[in-house]
Amino acid sequence: MPFGTSWQTLLDECDALGEDATLTTPLTEKQFRITSAQESRIVIKFADTGDSQPLQRDQFETLAGRITDSGGTFELQRLPLDAEPYAAVLSLHPRYECNDRAGTLTETDEPTTSQLIKGVSPSTDEQEHDRTEPDLDVYADMLLLIDALERHNPAVLDEWETPELINLYTLLSDVQRNAGDLRTEVREVLLDRLHHDKPVYGQYGSVQRTTRRNRSLKADEEVLRVLEDAGIPRERLMSVDREKVDEALEVTELSESAVYEIDEREYVRKAEVDEESKESRLQGLKDQLALSDDPEAEELRQEVTELEQRIEDLTEFNPGTSVGT
Repeated sequence: MPFGTSWQTLLDECDALGEDATLTTPLTEKQFRITSAQESRIVIKFADTGDSQPLQRDQFETLAGRITDSGGTFELQRLPLDAEPYAAVLSLHPRYECNDRAGTLTETDEPTTSQLIKGVSPSTDEQEHDRTEPDLDVYADMLLLIDALERHNPAVLDEWETPELINLYTLLSDVQRNAGDLRTEVREVLLDRLHHDKPVYGQYGSVQRTTRRNRSLKADEEVLRVLEDAGIPRERLMSVDREKVDEALEVTELSESAVYEIDEREYVRKAEVDEESKESRLQGLKDQLALSDDPEAEELRQEVTELEQRIEDLTEFNPGTSVGT
């Protein structure tokens, strides 16, 4: 992964920290807070002295490179004394772990803990207490898809019963379609924010503005005239027109195979969606949650209830209502 992606993730993690969030250096255990996260540096302030210190982006990149060069684990004793805060701040990144007991800074494949010793991210707190169900079709279908994948092993599709495969295919199709619609909306918003062709990074990847060039020919006579004037004979440009060929086949006894190379391929197409079964399954999930003692179950129960109400609103038919109103 390019360091630009890791750097943007690190900046996002710094921005998400609460005002009282305090970190500690792994060797000397000095406490400090992050006061500013900028494109080129992160500024910290030590709790005991009140002194500020800028931590430069290129130094973070150098440290990340040394971790990689060391096989994924870097010995903290190799750090210069004034470089300890770099290790502590880098541990905010979900893929880096600072282990002061082992004296190592490690690059991992799974999210890790950090050198954060107190302070809560306001964004995390808001997500836990103000979580609401988005009014999106893709959200409901994704819940059902996740449930199907949790109940059956997708690594052994050959062992699934045919109705289960049909359910999975239907849900995948719905998620793909609705996710595609949402992706288009997101793209339109991003286009207003991307003003150059350089990549812009987020936590999970990067995007960049690009231009696709489409061409369509002008009127036939204008094209032929312009090219004839340039020395290209008209006969050289004449070709078989598919639409005219189809019209000719309709008034002759010729078969399609006489003029077409035909390649038939079989595929699976979703024919219909059983919204009633979807609603029934959601009720089953709700019943399971009702029996759970998990602290988060109440929140999930509320989400499923709201989801069922939205599905009912979408599928309800009122004979006194005109189509399109």
